[in-house]
This record gives sequence, structure tokens and C-alpha cells, in this order.
Amino acid sequence: MAENIFSNNYSNDTNDKILVELAKQGKLEALEELVLKHQSWIYNISLRMTGSIHDAEDTTQEILIKILTRLSTFNGKSSFRTWLYRIVANHVFNMNRKKQEYLFSSFEEHRNLLKHSPDMRLDDSYIRNIEQKVLVEETKVRCLMGMILCLDRKQRLVFILGSVFSTSSKIGGEIMEISPENFRKILSRARKQLRSYIDERCSLLNKHGSCKCIRKTQAAIEAGYVNPDNLQFETGYIKIVKDFASQHSSKVDDTLSMSFHLLFKEQPFWDSPDYIRLLNEKIKTIETAWGGLKSK
Repeated sequence: MAENIFSNNYSNDTNDKILVELAKQGKLEALEELVLKHQSWIYNISLRMTGSIHDAEDTTQEILIKILTRLSTFNGKSSFRTWLYRIVANHVFNMNRKKQEYLFSSFEEHRNLLKHSPDMRLDDSYIRNIEQKVLVEETKVRCLMGMILCLDRKQRLVFILGSVFSTSSKIGGEIMEISPENFRKILSRARKQLRSYIDERCSLLNKHGSCKCIRKTQAAIEAGYVNPDNLQFETGYIKIVKDFASQHSSKVDDTLSMSFHLLFKEQPFWDSPDYIRLLNEKIKTIETAWGGLKSK
């Protein structure tokens, strides 16, 4: 099982620093190893920050190019993980607003979208080639990602780090360049907002909730949010976040149940596209930025 990059016990920071020094010497294999180690984590952050696979791919590409062109400035005085994910954080804070962010600009917008999506029986024609539960799961994942987008960008990233990937307040604070206490406060507010909204109508945690994924799936298909012929978030063939992230969660509010804690950890952990190919295509850009990175 791959190591959680954000774990307190992350054991590869020293190795990362060695890889950076080798990359500076022109060892492209070291550069590729760094990309392979971190690309999926960057991609999964980007996906939850944008709510779109296409936007996440573009955002991850932009971040990786930014990291590679700045790698020569890493002086080794701090954790490489902190240095790298500060670049990630700054990028996702300052990027242009994405389409899904306009769609889910607030919990009220999310609520209205669901309110105007009629409860419908799932069309039997879709069950011929794909199981009903797969379509329902796709709808659920998209809806939960939309909820995360309702948080402002700072709350969103803190929630992704602290709740989804179990980042401690110390490490999270270093990445966000805020105090651990402030990280915990932001995380607590984000969790309370999400929990309050989910408890309101969603049946995932509230068995009496009126909004059920299975009743919204057909409407999601007809609106184009879910494409049975091109499923993007189905979890049957990919890893789950909780397999990578520790089950430990810092205590922020006694009213938060374990079921809420696990709700977002049971979402997929997606493999990223092949950014090694991108690296090879962009090598001239990197050479210019570094002042002459050469293959060995």
C-alpha cells in the first residue's frame, strides 16, 4: 500500500531531498521518481478543488510544471513535502475560478440544484450493460464533491487535507502557512458546515433524509451530470481514500460521528494521468528555467 504523503510518519522526506539533489545534477530518473511519487496526491487535491476531471488534469499539469521549474530553488532547509505542497496550495488558491465552482458556489446553490432535480425511478434500460448501484455511486460521488465545492477555497483545502487525508494540524498548518490552532479552527468550521448541510436532507447520514441518491440518479443522467457510457468516478476499479489515509482524526467536535468522518474517506483515490510523458515533452522549458538541466 502506498504511503500517505501527509502522515506524521512519512518516511521519505530524506529520500525526496536526495532525489532533488540528483535531479539538479541532471539525473532525469530522479526527477521522474519525484513526479511519480507525488503526482496522484496533487491530482486528487486538484480534483476535489475543481470538481472536474478535465480541470484537475490541467491544474495538476500546471502545478507540476511550476514545481519542476522551481525545483532548483529548493535549498533543503525545510521539509520537501512542505515546500512542494505550499506550491500546490498557492496555485489552487489563485487559479481562475472553474466551471464547477460557479455551479456549486454555495450550499444554497447545491440545495436548489437538488430541489429542482425530480425524484425519478432509474430507467431499466441502463441496467442492461451496467449495474444500477454503479450509476447510483457515480451520482453520490459527484454530489459529495459538489458539497466540498460549496466551501470557500481555504476551508476546502483545509478540509481535504485534514478530513480526507488525515493531515495533522501541525503539517497542515505548515503547508497552509498558518498556525496549527488556526488550521484546527478552519477545519472545525468546515466540518460543521458540511455536517449541518448533510444532516438537513441527505439520507447518507440521516436515515430520515428526503434526498436519496437512487432517486436522483435518473435526473442526473438526463441533466448530463452522469453519463452511463462514460463513468468517471465509479469506485469498483480504483482505490479508496481510507486505504491510504490514517483512520485517526484530530478531535475537533464531539458531535461529529465516525460515519461523517468516513463519508468522504470512502470516496475514490484516483490514479493520475501519466505526467512523466508530460515531463519529457516539457524538458526544454525546464532546461531554460534551471539554466541547463541535462540528461545524463
